[in-house]
Amino acid sequence: MNVNEAIKGLAEYGLEKELFSEEDTVYVINSIIAALKLDSYEACGDVEKHGLEELLNIVLDDAAARGVIDDSQTERDLLDTKIMGTMVPFPRDVINKFWIKYMHSPAEATDWYYDFSQNTDYIRRYRIKKDMKWQTDTEYGTLDITINLSKPEKDPRAIAAAKNAPQSGYPKCQLCAENEGYAGRINHPARQNHRIIPINIADSQWYFQYSPYVYYNEHCIAFNGQHIPMKIDRAAFCKMFDFIKIFPHYFIGSNADLPIVGGSILSHDHFQGGNYTFAMAKAPVLKKVEFNGYEDVKAGIVKWPMSVIRLSCKDSNRLIDLADIILGKWRSYTDEASYIFANTNGEPHNTITPIARMNNGMFEIDLVLRNNITTEDRPLGLYHPNPKLHHIKKENIGLIEVMGLAVLPSRLKNELTALETSIIMGKELREDELTAKHADWAETFLKKYHEVNITNIDAIVKKEVGLVFLEVLKDAGVYKQDDDGINAFMRFIRECCGNEI
Repeated sequence: MNVNEAIKGLAEYGLEKELFSEEDTVYVINSIIAALKLDSYEACGDVEKHGLEELLNIVLDDAAARGVIDDSQTERDLLDTKIMGTMVPFPRDVINKFWIKYMHSPAEATDWYYDFSQNTDYIRRYRIKKDMKWQTDTEYGTLDITINLSKPEKDPRAIAAAKNAPQSGYPKCQLCAENEGYAGRINHPARQNHRIIPINIADSQWYFQYSPYVYYNEHCIAFNGQHIPMKIDRAAFCKMFDFIKIFPHYFIGSNADLPIVGGSILSHDHFQGGNYTFAMAKAPVLKKVEFNGYEDVKAGIVKWPMSVIRLSCKDSNRLIDLADIILGKWRSYTDEASYIFANTNGEPHNTITPIARMNNGMFEIDLVLRNNITTEDRPLGLYHPNPKLHHIKKENIGLIEVMGLAVLPSRLKNELTALETSIIMGKELREDELTAKHADWAETFLKKYHEVNITNIDAIVKKEVGLVFLEVLKDAGVYKQDDDGINAFMRFIRECCGNEI
């Protein structure tokens, strides 16, 4: 297939996905030609149908061969986004279509918008498919494990170019509304194929979109129209339930607002949600409690490796009021016996990771207690993955992990493959840099299995990775799921004027 056939194939793709109308075809083809810096286009007859990735690769290879772009992943991504942007309707048209569908049902609107976000290649289906995903059964339910391969690694040339590129304050971050339609640059992704949906949250302008990396089904983001820092407070709880009232089939949650226990973007007020039921949401209540003055609110400690208080009620305002009380108590709570300190040297440590949803006609919110204190021997955080687990997971435990989905680094694909091969071949694990860091772990878990062979090694390693993630979650819990931990948890519950029932 030559470049002219690929251009026609792209136009046919756009028509098939209803990104534009038949009447727009010539205009779109000319726009693609302009993006590719071609002077002409040779019309061709019927072309063999190819996938979007292949069509884009053909025109990108041609552009690289002609010197239009450097053949780096960064520059290819900038150009293919520009090409896809030529087919995408104006924001007003997308917004109108979304809300017309919303009038039928919220789910119909989000179903359409999710497909649209994939069809425009904002969500790159062919990259998402590369992610490794599996599940591991544990005493706390079925945990989701993913090794993220869809987010491309930075090309060294791109890193060097970004270092020398002029610094820009526009858009202020990758969550700002100004990203919609932005051409991008060497150190900022292009978003010409991106459209966002305005929504009203807490009587202010917010926006709704999907994550381009889709860690789970319909992984969405709600973000403030203003570039202001995120904060867990009463207003955050109000915003979350405003979102749930707009999209009752979605959950919504927030990263914590402190370093170590927070997310990667604390500078922009936002939430993450979606149409997926995580293991934490399925987890039962271990111990029922009741708070004075809130007898109408069902409450309890959740059977989960992290420390979770679940509240549910038909009236969301009652949940907001009680959640605010619990947050306030936790912010100032110190329990030296449990090594929980509200602050040290003026630095605050206590915050909450909240997740809200509808459940059987009731509003529900899970409050996950977090603490980011560090110690001399745990400089990355006491309630952080133990150093012995860093060979699998070293990064912060944010919202997605809290709910029971491990987002693991791409390096593990090669490392775990090498580990499996070395085990089967009987190689010394410490002699290979890919397997050396996993040697102690592998030698420990292999003792559990009577037979390890080429047919079961992959399943064994995946199961054991899942069990490591369970240990990671236990490490992140401020109260452990044992008698001492539950008793300490109840001390805090009583501090909030709550009692076991």
